[in-house]
Amino acid sequence: MSDHRVHETEINLNNGARIGHLTLDNPAALNALRLDMVAAIQSAVERWEAREDVVAILIDADSDKAFCAGGDIVNLYRSAIGDADPDYPRRFFTREYRLCHDLHRLTTPCIAWGHGVVMGGGMGVFSGASHRVVTETTRLAMPEVKIGLFPDCAATWFFNRLPRYLARFIALTGVTLNAADGLFAGLADHAIPHAAKAEVIDALAATEDWSNPQATVAEVLGGIERGRPAATAGGARLAAHIDTIRKAAAGPDLATIVQRLSALAEAGDAWLAEAGASLAAGCPVTVHLIHRQLEVGCFFSLAEAVRTEFAMALQCCARPDLAEGVRALLIDKDRQPRWQFASVADVPTEYVDAHFEPPWAGPHPLEDLGPVDVSCKSVPSAVLRQDEA
Repeated sequence: MSDHRVHETEINLNNGARIGHLTLDNPAALNALRLDMVAAIQSAVERWEAREDVVAILIDADSDKAFCAGGDIVNLYRSAIGDADPDYPRRFFTREYRLCHDLHRLTTPCIAWGHGVVMGGGMGVFSGASHRVVTETTRLAMPEVKIGLFPDCAATWFFNRLPRYLARFIALTGVTLNAADGLFAGLADHAIPHAAKAEVIDALAATEDWSNPQATVAEVLGGIERGRPAATAGGARLAAHIDTIRKAAAGPDLATIVQRLSALAEAGDAWLAEAGASLAAGCPVTVHLIHRQLEVGCFFSLAEAVRTEFAMALQCCARPDLAEGVRALLIDKDRQPRWQFASVADVPTEYVDAHFEPPWAGPHPLEDLGPVDVSCKSVPSAVLRQDEA
């Protein structure tokens, strides 16, 4: 079975077991996830998880440029401006968030081959895999601050498992990470040259002992990684600038954190300067949403994180900043977004709070994932974690 943008095959192993293999094939959009692609991935993963003869899953892309550049934000934009189905955001995010949640909970080992661009929704799929492979061209990012959304697809969950200063820096600036950065931050597990992917598949196929599938996959990937030159294409810039980043990401309140991180725009290093400039030009509302995600979302279970993000996403789609950010970056490409609020200081607390209100009547569309006992809105600001100045 195969969707024309997601190819589904099975790899036969020497012992009669199988590996489920999904290949993303939407190259014109850098494999950005359309609704039909998400549905095809979800269907295949559910079926393979239920089968005893499927011992592992591999997700990759038929592209030299990208694993997956994100979600289908162009159709979200069209819906927001009235040119497409107004119910599209709800249908899309219901599927996408369920997929990202379920990937994190798979018992079947899942390999994500993160070659090239891995951003936004692509990071959601990549981060849900149990064995995350980066290559010499990998570029990881959650750059939603540039478009008026927020790091989603369970980013509330996986960012809160990074060191606090790294989560702030990566999420608030939308900075692009290379393979070495991904390994340093714990956002990737293996660095393997892209040219060795066929060798990985052959090695998995030749392995007969699958009594412990997770350990088997880790050993195969680790063995090939150890036998090849480093596929990190340079050192970890996060490590090289660790003191600068840690100090810039510290502060007693959001205003101080934003001021210090934005000041990196004047740094002598081009990579740090780009990160600081992106935050300074980014969506002020997104900055508040990220701060709430990191400061209060640390208490969430995976299900709570995904369900809260679902409400946030629909509220963003109903407000002007997302449409304006997508227009400026992808439609008109003038890179001059006119945000609803001029600065982070201008955003009212009640406006931020409203992003965490469910914009639907009745049960949560993702209710079966588990209860949400904590709300980003309901936790008083006094419990937010604080740094020393």
